[in-house]
Amino acid sequence: MAMDVNQPIFVISVAAELADMHPQTLRQYDRLGIVSPSRAPGKSRRYSQKDVDKLREVQRLSQSGVSLEGIKRIMELENQVAALQFKVAELTEELSRRRSPLEARIFAAGAGGDVVSLARGQRPRPRSQAVVVWRPRPGDKRR
Repeated sequence: MAMDVNQPIFVISVAAELADMHPQTLRQYDRLGIVSPSRAPGKSRRYSQKDVDKLREVQRLSQSGVSLEGIKRIMELENQVAALQFKVAELTEELSRRRSPLEARIFAAGAGGDVVSLARGQRPRPRSQAVVVWRPRPGDKRR
């Protein structure tokens, strides 16, 4: 049976040992929001394998000369990139499910200035179904 990498199972002393850090360093990272472990009912920290891997990455970046504020920003950007990649995959999958590009929706301005979604080849419906016909008046120069 495979271990769930997101399962919070390690107490702070074990996580610190696995990450080759002092437990106080882990507390500091938690305060700064760099690595946020789960909390057990007694408020003790519980770290997952994913948290330990993140701690190792923090240590690698720190040893490369990146400041803690820089590490925090890098991790925020990595999370943002991962979320965007997930969204792109979702949208790509949705596009691939469409049978034909002709079924794709398009958008147009409705009669009231609102945005309406239409199938290709459709036009927005007017506010009322009344047909407006222009009839010239006597003396009107338009024909």
